[in-house]
Amino acid sequence: MGNKLILLVVILFVSSFAKAQKLDVSGFARTYEGVTYENGDFTIIQQTLNLNFEKRGEKVAFKANPMVYLYNADSLNLNIREVYMDMYFKNFDLRVGKQQIVWGKADGVFITDIVSPLNLSEFLLPDFDEIRTGVIATKLDYYIGNSTIEAIWIPQFTPTIRPDANSIWYIQPEFPALTTFDWSQSEIKPSLENSEFFLKWSAMTSKVDFELMGGYTWDDNPTMHVQKQFGMDTTTMPPSPILTDLTITPEHHRLTVGGGSFSTEIKGVILRGEAAYYNGKYFQTEDPTAEDALIQKDYLNYVAGIDFNIGKVKLSTQFIQKYILDYNDMMPDNEFHNTATFMARYDMMRETLHLELFSYIGLSDQDALIRPKITYDFDDSFSILLGGNIFVGERDGQFGQYQDNSMIYTKIKYNF
Repeated sequence: MGNKLILLVVILFVSSFAKAQKLDVSGFARTYEGVTYENGDFTIIQQTLNLNFEKRGEKVAFKANPMVYLYNADSLNLNIREVYMDMYFKNFDLRVGKQQIVWGKADGVFITDIVSPLNLSEFLLPDFDEIRTGVIATKLDYYIGNSTIEAIWIPQFTPTIRPDANSIWYIQPEFPALTTFDWSQSEIKPSLENSEFFLKWSAMTSKVDFELMGGYTWDDNPTMHVQKQFGMDTTTMPPSPILTDLTITPEHHRLTVGGGSFSTEIKGVILRGEAAYYNGKYFQTEDPTAEDALIQKDYLNYVAGIDFNIGKVKLSTQFIQKYILDYNDMMPDNEFHNTATFMARYDMMRETLHLELFSYIGLSDQDALIRPKITYDFDDSFSILLGGNIFVGERDGQFGQYQDNSMIYTKIKYNF
């Protein structure tokens, strides 16, 4: 009750301030429920209020975007997604504050789009502007003709948000009864030495749009350092070693990343590509000589995509590959890991009824996430969506491991 009262006071204060300052106010209210096929449980009962407060002048602009999630009846989460100031100069713009930064040309995958970390507490199901989390950063855009140089400094590292242990998206360790997590090494203290830096050059020409990027960053996903302790099983003859304790220490490590992306149109067909080279990534290994069961390798991640229309049906497909260089046969990860996406969309009834199918297809894991949905717009502000999240395939795959979480869901949304 206390949190709700505080939230109400904050909203009333901000609304009064917005009115006094003549801020532009927009946003949406949404109710979102999901029920699983397996047992009929409501795994998602979520109410959302998204507010945008904006003020734009000739030289300075301001934006604040608080977002409130109410889960079930009593679990309240207030998230300040963005709050920043823009300053406009003759040849450059400066943005300071918490902000979401989107890079790259790929849909539904993150290749060079690595500045803003992800909120994976509900896997990949939320809208992608909600999956990305804001970072406290200073961003400078310098304009040269039809190209832009973008420089970003992030003084405080923000990691990927993972599902908590009570979530249906949480994956239990292999030996839960023997496993202890040591979180003492997971924090990155804010300092100049620990800052993250990104640089991008983008250009738009009459034939092609492209970006070149680089980053000196921290791995948003922690490396799991594993320490095992063994005893002797005296019930066997001769006695054999048996695992008695497993300590996992999550720790973030530095990565150096370089890459780029492009898109071009040829006779109504859009071709897209994106690639990034990651230096310094730690991978799990079964090599008994490796310290903490880890080995350091570089890898290449890239996507090739095509967008086109057949009549009134919009189609899009992508091929994504992750390639580990200097591969070691004792690594459980595949040397090549292949995924594809497919999207089909058809708008009808004067573009008020929208039919869409989006799928992730795990080519290497032989699994998939299939996401059909139908949306009806009553008017410009009110819509109803009915959809499904269908997980199929092998249980050790990225998507197949969640097959018990397949669900149907509905979203009712009012934009203002």
